[in-house]
Amino acid sequence: MRIQAILSLLSSTPYVQEYFNVTHNVLNHLGSISPYHRARHHDASQIDSELPSDCTVNQVMLMHRHGSRGPIGEHRYIERLVQTLDNAADVIQEAELPRELEFLRAGYSSNLTPHNLTILGRKELFDHGVEFALKYPHLTTDVVLSSDSDRVVESAHWFALGFFGLDPDVRIITVGDTDDPVSWITPAPGPACPKFDYSFGRQATLTWSKHYLPAITDRLNMFLPGVGFAEDDIHGALFACAYDMAAHGVSPWCGVFRPDELANFEYERDILMDASCAYTLPDNMAPLVGTVFVNKLIERFTDSKGDSRPLYLEFGHDVTILLALSAVGLAKDDPPLSPNELRPDRKFRTSELTPFAAKMVWEKFTCTNSYDGPQIRLILNDATLPLSICGKDMDARLGTCSLDTFVNANHYSTSIRFQDKTWNATCGV
Repeated sequence: MRIQAILSLLSSTPYVQEYFNVTHNVLNHLGSISPYHRARHHDASQIDSELPSDCTVNQVMLMHRHGSRGPIGEHRYIERLVQTLDNAADVIQEAELPRELEFLRAGYSSNLTPHNLTILGRKELFDHGVEFALKYPHLTTDVVLSSDSDRVVESAHWFALGFFGLDPDVRIITVGDTDDPVSWITPAPGPACPKFDYSFGRQATLTWSKHYLPAITDRLNMFLPGVGFAEDDIHGALFACAYDMAAHGVSPWCGVFRPDELANFEYERDILMDASCAYTLPDNMAPLVGTVFVNKLIERFTDSKGDSRPLYLEFGHDVTILLALSAVGLAKDDPPLSPNELRPDRKFRTSELTPFAAKMVWEKFTCTNSYDGPQIRLILNDATLPLSICGKDMDARLGTCSLDTFVNANHYSTSIRFQDKTWNATCGV
């Protein structure tokens, strides 16, 4: 009877067959708290990753997210889960456990440090620094710019160690050391845009979690009826899967969840970030704030101030990258994502766009024969993200377009300036 009840419960879960019939990879379903992995961008499978042999990258602007870290806020759910399991230790020892839950007999504890980079987070950044030096050996700089956050500053140091080695002449500075009125690394939230509010994302996740957490809770309580799992415990187990992976590269909890259940968790993370700092944040606020980054990119690649450098190494957050993508209109879904319906074919997937240690690399390149004039390309997490904003002028084979076309296509960004009438009206300055 118990097996029949479980099968009945599973068959009622949306999208089960769809997700059981595809190759499943946990890293692709942990959203913005996934350890770094190469992206699989929507509609980009046919893009050629190699530039023509007559082309040379002349200028690069890197925006790098910090590496894998411990939980922020979510640790309270993990701590609750640990307590629930401790309280039911005797019940667990006597239970008939399926293979994926056998690890509970030995107990489960968590030693995650909130906020801080993990060992694997440090390695991600060091490795990326080495890879970057090998990819662009002809480009260099003597300054690295970071947000003021400790984990971001540390990330910048590990990347610099991989890229420069022990070079005493390299300076790592933070946005607090600059005199810019608003930083393209951390333009919001804060005084620059007081109305910018992450609570929209939290509300969206509360709505979506009601759709999928009860079914998982019922399923695990069928296996362990004496434990009394609550939905917060299940949330804690999902977060434990992600953060154990970020800290240790493995988690016993990841094997507990079925592909469709992880897909639901992934969607929760996506709508959180979409409503916090991307397309479903009200009043077009994310694209507006993201114009600060886009304008800085255009200023540098066009050398409009006459002081551009060949290489920019800069470090921020997932929010930094998502704001920039929002301003450029990339990875945008139509209709927008909703917390009431899972969209399996969506473009906005934070596990692909902004995992831990995400790297957004903008390249300007020139060619002797293939193209006339400077071209621009976006490589996000080691995979080209096609510049669909360029429309029919985008090269379908490479996902690139001319710099002039890119600038013209971003007329919204170039029309906005910090604290102009549109900015102040939207941000409540």
